[in-house]
Amino acid sequence: MHVETVVLLSHKKPDGHINVKVEFGEGEGKVPLDNIAKRAETYKPKERVTYKMIKEYIEAKYGFKVHTAYIAEVKRDLGLPMYDAPNAVEELKQPRKHPTVEKVEAIKDALKHFEVI
Repeated sequence: MHVETVVLLSHKKPDGHINVKVEFGEGEGKVPLDNIAKRAETYKPKERVTYKMIKEYIEAKYGFKVHTAYIAEVKRDLGLPMYDAPNAVEELKQPRKHPTVEKVEAIKDALKHFEVI
């Protein structure tokens, strides 16, 4: 048996109480657990795609490496959300280098593969 309590934190007295009894399992009047698991799966957030995952995908598929700065540049150009880097600086020491067309297409393909775009 499983009991849950919902509490409203307030200084007021409640107007009333509602008791709900739910039984899980198979059969009439019971809530099937497999349906709950299926519904929970739809609300599960997607795995966060890392630059490392993108770099590994591109190297395996295309046979060349891309720098994380190139991935960031493509994401910036596409208007994708960027996370704050703990090592970010106010002013760049060198101007940004732009990736080649081949690398841009590989990065876009990786982003599509991971369903970022």
